[in-house]
Order: sequence, then structure tokens, then C-alpha cells
Amino acid sequence: MGTLFRFVTVLAALATVACTLRERVVVILSTNDMHAKIERFAQLAAAVERCRDTVPDVVLVDAGDRWTGNAFVDKAPTPGMPMLSLMNRLRFDVATLGNHEFDLGQAFLGRMLDSMRFEVVCANVVSDTTTFPQPAPWTVVERGGVRIGFVGVVTNYEGPGHPAGNDASYAGLRFPDPQQEAARCARELRGKVDVLVLVSHMGDDRDREFLAANGDYDLLLSGHTHVVVDTVIGRTPLLQTGKELRNVGVTVLRMKGRRLVGIETRVVPLAGYEPSPEYEALVAEIYASPELNAPVGRFSADADGWGLANWMAAAVADEADAEVGFYHVGGVRRDRIDAGEVSSAMVYGLEPFGTRVASMRMTPAQMRRMILEKYNDTVNLKEAHRIDLIATTPYDIVVDAEDRAVDVHFPALREGRLYRVGMNDYIFRNYRGLEYSEGRIEDDQVAEVLLEELGEESPLRPDNRPRQRIVRP
Repeated sequence: MGTLFRFVTVLAALATVACTLRERVVVILSTNDMHAKIERFAQLAAAVERCRDTVPDVVLVDAGDRWTGNAFVDKAPTPGMPMLSLMNRLRFDVATLGNHEFDLGQAFLGRMLDSMRFEVVCANVVSDTTTFPQPAPWTVVERGGVRIGFVGVVTNYEGPGHPAGNDASYAGLRFPDPQQEAARCARELRGKVDVLVLVSHMGDDRDREFLAANGDYDLLLSGHTHVVVDTVIGRTPLLQTGKELRNVGVTVLRMKGRRLVGIETRVVPLAGYEPSPEYEALVAEIYASPELNAPVGRFSADADGWGLANWMAAAVADEADAEVGFYHVGGVRRDRIDAGEVSSAMVYGLEPFGTRVASMRMTPAQMRRMILEKYNDTVNLKEAHRIDLIATTPYDIVVDAEDRAVDVHFPALREGRLYRVGMNDYIFRNYRGLEYSEGRIEDDQVAEVLLEELGEESPLRPDNRPRQRIVRP
């Protein structure tokens, strides 16, 4: 018996015992940041179906980032459609937008919304275009006579002013402050529903900040930061399930009539569930692509996260005929690749964004400024105070007692010299403090560069040694 099933069964039994008080339960099951990792979808389906067999009133909700991260979904004839087909079949009820919903442009997303047989809500997107329809800020789902209002918001912190991604993807769209819009919607919707839920793709740090100042919501379902959170801020439960369908969120609403009298939350691992045979067959069919499964080359040793980042930084440097290469940690979407054959699907999973190579000339002083700005970033906090930029050249970030970066040392570079530099176009387009000369974006996509290198130079031996470090007082 799965953990979710036991949890819900116990609470349903409690509600039955309390039937003289007319108490019943409504269960909200939630996901976030699935990133097209459909290999676990059959287990999610099993958990959802078992819950629906146990409790009559169930709502299935997603907090954004449904695709980008799996070549078998992202390289499908219609990118993302295998993920949506599975979600439609499982009868998701409500979702909000994540930043990665915009990866292929708003026109593509506008078309995909027509294929989603669930309500997509987002209160802080304003569309002035014809390619992307204005989403509703909220929707109301009724279960067992209980009216549940779902408000959606998406981050605008990383742009800044819009979600993470290239500016071109957001042309004609505005993203007002998500916290302010969430508060406004709560004021408008509170009297019209029995339970009020915020479905947020702000990240748990921003969610905590919001709940510390606002107690209007009964529940906040979180996404974006890929962490497991099951806590209460003020009076409001905050739930995030991590990433890639490793877990499902379970919220049990205990209702007396239309009055919420209790709420219990839990993050439940999906590993303990026997996969649904129906969905297992559907997933196997999606994964059956001979082209994506065919080996392109080999690794002679295991590559960890550092080894993959080092490889990507070196690859963009080689393609740009550069002396120094940079890659950002957020663009490395696999934690490891084991020794042995490497398929094109593995490479596209490592770099799923269609990122291109950029080239320019920079002095060490300009590189230093870029690294310092990123480490001390006060806007995109989840990427600050860490080694974010992996480089082919070693460097040390010197920080003070308050963990503020004050200097960067390049032992292998000569101050004042102009170096040819390669990086990915995400850094080139979006990082503040970036100064250069002769900058341009090349035609080459990073994934194709990696595939070409694998095909021509196998077996490759990954270098897992960190070249960057933080020096503390």
C-alpha cells in the first residue's frame, strides 16, 4: 500500500467517524517542475488513480515547467505534446505557467494552450499580442459542493521584469509583480470561494516572503526552485514536491459543510508505487525513438556535474576558437552521465534549450566584473552566492565575512590583455555586468557542437575536477 494511499485512507476514515458533524474531505494532488521526465508518469498515474478510488473528491494541480528537459518530449514532432497528452489523459484540472513554458516562444505556447484540457491560470501575465491569449488570473473548481479558487502566478524576478529566458520570448508581454497580483486576486476572490489556493511558480524563497506578509490564502502550492518543502508560514501550508516527478504533493482539506476546519499536507515519494500498466505502455511508446536512442559516442569514465559543465565550457570555447570558455550552472541539466555509450537523447537532455554559442573579446577585468555581479546578484537570489559561471580557466572568488564577493583572481590570465572568449548565448543576452568588444552570437547550437565532438573524438574522458573555488575569510 503506497504512502499516499495510507495517508488519504486514514484521513478519510477520520472524516467518516465524524460524519455526524457532516465532515468530509477533498484531496488536492500537486506536481511541479516535471520537466518532461515522463519515465515516472506511470507511477504518478498509479498514485492518482488509487487516490481517486479512495476519495470521491480529488483535484489534480500543476505548478509549472511541464516541458524542457527530456529529448523524447522536446524533440517530438510537436515539442511538448507527449507531456500534454499524458496530463490530459490523467485529467489534470488546473495549472499555472512556469518560465520554461515560454522556452519555444509565446506563439508556440499560445498554440499549445489550445491542446491543454485543463485550466491554465496566471494573474501576472498581461498580453498585448495576438499570438498569446490573455490567461485567466484564476479559476474555481467545485468538488462535493466545495468551491476551491485557484490563483496562478509566475516569477518575474530573473529577467528582470519577466521570467528567466531570452527577451525575445517575452516581446509584447508584461509581468507585473506576482506577489502584488496574488494579493489583489485574494481580495477579489476570497468572498466567492470556500477555499483559496495560490499556485505559484515564484520559488519557495519568494513564496515564504509572500506568506510572511499575507495570510489570505488557505494553501500555497509552490514550484520553480526544485526543492522539497512541506511547512507552514503563518497559518498557510506551503508545499513543493522537488522536481522531475520524484514526488507528489498531497493536501487533504477537511470540510464541515463549506467551512474549512482542517488541512493536512504531505510530500509523498512516487518510487513506492507500482507503475500503471496503461501509462507504462504509453511512456514506452514515446521512448521508442531509434534516432534519439542511437549511440553517438562514448565516455571512457563517469562524468559528474562538474565534468559535464567543464565539457560544455570547453566545447563553446573550441567552437568559438576562443582562449577562455564560460558556461552557467543553470544550463547544465543533467547531474551525471555514466561511462559507456552516449546517445543524442542524453546530450539533448543535458542541453535542452537550443542554446547557441556566443563569442567576444574580454579582459580579465571585464570577466571579473561579470563574475562579481553574478555572485552578488540581489534580484535572482537563487543563482547568487555560489559558483555560477564554470570556466575553462581557473579562478578564485574572494568573499568577505558577509559572503559578498569582493575580488576574483585569475592565476592563468594576464591583467590588461584582451582574450577571445566563448560562452553560451544565455549568458551573453542576460547577465548583468557583461562588457566586451566584438561580441556576436554564432549559428552553432551547443547541443550540436557536443554531438559533433562526441562523434569525432570518442571516447571522451571527462574532467571532473573543479577549476573554480570560493575563498572565505
